[in-house]
Amino acid sequence: MLTFKNFNIADWFSFYRIFIAPFLLVLIWFDLRCLFTWLLLISYATDAIDGFLARRLNIASPRGSQLDSFGDQITLIIGLIGLFYFETEFIKTNLVLILVAFIPYIVQMLIAYFKYGKATAFHTYLAKFSAILQSVFILWSLFFSPQYVLFYAMIIIGLLETFEEIILIFMYDNWASDVKGIYWALRDKRRLKKL
Repeated sequence: MLTFKNFNIADWFSFYRIFIAPFLLVLIWFDLRCLFTWLLLISYATDAIDGFLARRLNIASPRGSQLDSFGDQITLIIGLIGLFYFETEFIKTNLVLILVAFIPYIVQMLIAYFKYGKATAFHTYLAKFSAILQSVFILWSLFFSPQYVLFYAMIIIGLLETFEEIILIFMYDNWASDVKGIYWALRDKRRLKKL
């Protein structure tokens, strides 16, 4: 049976992002933009820290990878909710483009759940770059105001990353974590063997 003592320090940083999510929603509810933004910044920082620690301390695991992905998804959703609440006019003005980017992401999630029974945790280079752009755009928008250069870059890279994830889902018969991208997947022994 899995207990909390089985989790390592990198896992606890992922847990932070999951644990803080309801509190961030409360801050949105009470219209506390500044505090929300600073705590969201800390959440994004823990995303960088947990991956670094997992690699540095050689404690990376499929469970940790999945936990990290779940924490990432929750943080992204909370960030988007905050952006929608605090920058409503920007969201309304750009809703069609946001949906164009978001619908393929939902499709990718559904394909993953249908095939693997859970979300992907490929952690590709493109996914990491996309996550950085998303966090920079959301934080910049909340600290200052939305910038269209960042917005368009986030949309384009997000779409490319989503399509890469969909391709990887079809390349891997079994769930796999920490795939750097399509180029590396072509040489991945996990993809070639049937379990």
